[in-house]
Amino acid sequence: MKSREEKLEYGLPLIVSYSYSGNTHRIAQEIQKMTGGNWCEIYPWQPYPMAFPELLEQVKKEVQARGRPRLLPVSCSPHSYSVIFAGTPNWCGTLAPPLASWLYKNDLSGKIILPFYSHCGGVSGDLREDIARLCPKADVREALGMIDDGGKELPDTLHKWFVRTGITDLPGFRAG
Repeated sequence: MKSREEKLEYGLPLIVSYSYSGNTHRIAQEIQKMTGGNWCEIYPWQPYPMAFPELLEQVKKEVQARGRPRLLPVSCSPHSYSVIFAGTPNWCGTLAPPLASWLYKNDLSGKIILPFYSHCGGVSGDLREDIARLCPKADVREALGMIDDGGKELPDTLHKWFVRTGITDLPGFRAG
């Protein structure tokens, strides 16, 4: 059996995600299942309000101020990975501040980043471009947006996205 470090050399991705309602969590879970990647959930130090009006008010303020909330400590490091899936809810047309904090605090130079997000049909934005601004030396590929958690079509949608973004051609990458 190969050690964890040896496995990483053969193309396992890192899946990093923040989920407020569980929809992004479900997408990240399916990516992990399909790729065998290592999944790291991130959480803000101060949880977001449960009531929607208060949540929306706080999120709008953080997004406008380009806030980078403090995160709870995590044990995952992107250092040994060449492919990173970055998942978030779409908040006010961009990524949620907790994921922005994690991306900002980690040097992802030379990494392939595959953004994915859940939404409920609200404000559309360019999450790929938003992540590319935070990670200017990374190869940020096409973002995948899913309504809610993607439903029963999620595995097929993910597989098509893997092919479109070219990651199925990477040495050792497995999907399916």
